[in-house]
Amino acid sequence: MSALTVDHSTANGHEWDDLVRIWRETDAPEGCKVEIIEGIVTVAPPPSNAHNDIADLVQRALYEVIPRNWGIYQTLGTAVPSRDGLYIPDLAVAPRQVLRSEGGNFIPASAAELVVEITSKSNAAHDRIKKAAGCAQAAVPLYLLIDGWAPGGPTITLYGEPRGDAYRVLHAGKFGEQIELPEPFSLKLDTDEFLAS
Repeated sequence: MSALTVDHSTANGHEWDDLVRIWRETDAPEGCKVEIIEGIVTVAPPPSNAHNDIADLVQRALYEVIPRNWGIYQTLGTAVPSRDGLYIPDLAVAPRQVLRSEGGNFIPASAAELVVEITSKSNAAHDRIKKAAGCAQAAVPLYLLIDGWAPGGPTITLYGEPRGDAYRVLHAGKFGEQIELPEPFSLKLDTDEFLAS
């Protein structure tokens, strides 16, 4: 849709504050997602019905296994200042106490236990590469990529064991296969219903 760029050498101090200020002040149509990806403020259109349906299926499954003091959030800003990033994941699992202690509009991405991204045609590369690298650098333990736009057909990939700005692939499969999220989730996620979306 649109992008704004802030010229700065690193996202620290005043430069990061300026970037966040622009992010906060970006006037986007209702339902659009405003994020900062590698120093660029981006605006994406609202997700499709299929996208929302998959998010709901994953969220329902996660609620069955997470501790009561954790939440699953669909519009939670997760900040990675070292990568000039402030993402709005499709789903972020984080302890409620983190949100309560941080205040404001976002939390450090490092506080998330799991980030789930569901690709849209317009943002698939961001979810596959840039946001995955940012979450890995922030040491988010698990990154689940649900990629309905993968070149070889719809896939689901679970990343873990972050090191630097890279993850190890813990599981990769196609829609319709079961994927297991390890502790602390211990969840066998059936993706059969993703095919109907």
